[in-house]
Amino acid sequence: MVPRHQSAHYRVAYLFAFVTTASATLAAEWPQYRGPHQDGISTETANLKWSGTGPKVAWKIPTHTGFSSFTVSDGKVFTQVARGSREVCVALQAATGRELWAADVGLAKYQNGGDAGAPDNKGGDGPRSTPTINDGRVYVLTPALVLFCCDAATGKKLWSHDVMKEYAGRNIMWSSAASPVVDGDLVFLAGGGAGQSLLAFNKKTGQLAWQGHDEIMTHATPVVATILGERQVIFFVKSGLLAVSVKDGQALWRFPFPFRTATAISPVVAGDIVFCSAGYGVGGGACKIAKDGNSFTATELWKSANDKQVGDLWSTPVHHAGYLYGMISFKKFGTGPLKCVELTTGKVVWEQAGFGAGNVILVGDQLIALTDDGQVVIVEATPTAYKEVARFKALSGKCWSTPAFSDGQIYVRSTKEGACLIPSGK
Repeated sequence: MVPRHQSAHYRVAYLFAFVTTASATLAAEWPQYRGPHQDGISTETANLKWSGTGPKVAWKIPTHTGFSSFTVSDGKVFTQVARGSREVCVALQAATGRELWAADVGLAKYQNGGDAGAPDNKGGDGPRSTPTINDGRVYVLTPALVLFCCDAATGKKLWSHDVMKEYAGRNIMWSSAASPVVDGDLVFLAGGGAGQSLLAFNKKTGQLAWQGHDEIMTHATPVVATILGERQVIFFVKSGLLAVSVKDGQALWRFPFPFRTATAISPVVAGDIVFCSAGYGVGGGACKIAKDGNSFTATELWKSANDKQVGDLWSTPVHHAGYLYGMISFKKFGTGPLKCVELTTGKVVWEQAGFGAGNVILVGDQLIALTDDGQVVIVEATPTAYKEVARFKALSGKCWSTPAFSDGQIYVRSTKEGACLIPSGK
């Protein structure tokens, strides 16, 4: 508390310091799938080149089955795992990896996945969604499209919705892999029936805020962004991209991008350009958004003819200075390349084989790439050439999850284990 006799100038300086410190603390968190702004980009800067044979391993724990990624908030790490016949959301102490609580969220049943699926899909299956942390609460979406809101400190369930039962849900083959998205006072997700396929709930009470549209969901997690001054949530559904107003769910613009089977790529927003991609012979594409008065339009910049160049199934790339960086390939497990792609043309600038179907994030001007066999690779985000900075074998098991970065530490997990790495070695 500032004493009354101190000057107004001192009180302003004190308030500024407090706000700055609070903002820095919040900026260090990774509270949802693909980071603070859903773009795979950290708000921190860090030297990611470690000395010696690798980074310091702060902790490593079993994380049995699943492709759920880590999220980090308020000194805790969250993810979803399967334990026996049940799926649970777990909270860990960020400093030690010690389990703080586990909340049961339903039956651990995963259709057509793991060793029972295609031969190239061996190595385990499990939860696909990543918990979202917001305002002291954890939001969990199960493969069966049940949305839970839990207390982040205890795991106590506060409210839930069964989309299949309550909103004539239409789940998809392999079941849902999308993560819940929170923005402002609302939680967004897809999966309902005709006239209610896109849904928004009040994040505190669980009350339905709006519903609408007749779209078939995909595995893709929607993305909230401000484009040309309008806050909007962009869903990647089977007809293509559909952007709706966060306020009432009214359609703002569409980019037709139909496909037959599946995608788990989140839309990548770069100013007024949006990229999307799918596998199974579809490929990728980008559109440019324009606004005239209150009306939006989406104009195609380019589309690829097939999935050989920029077709992607679930490895959402990051955007940096006009280029996309990611493991952009279709079902090339263990061998797929890391690519640099020019955003406005779809031209592949360079590629480096051997990354598989993993995922990347961006910290400063460096990529943290998690290969599908558990290697953490640091690469410069530059279009000039592939420039590897460091590499470390961090995990065993299959890694189809996305790394997280918080407070200078890297969090990675596989279908067998999860780890916290400290690049500086401190």
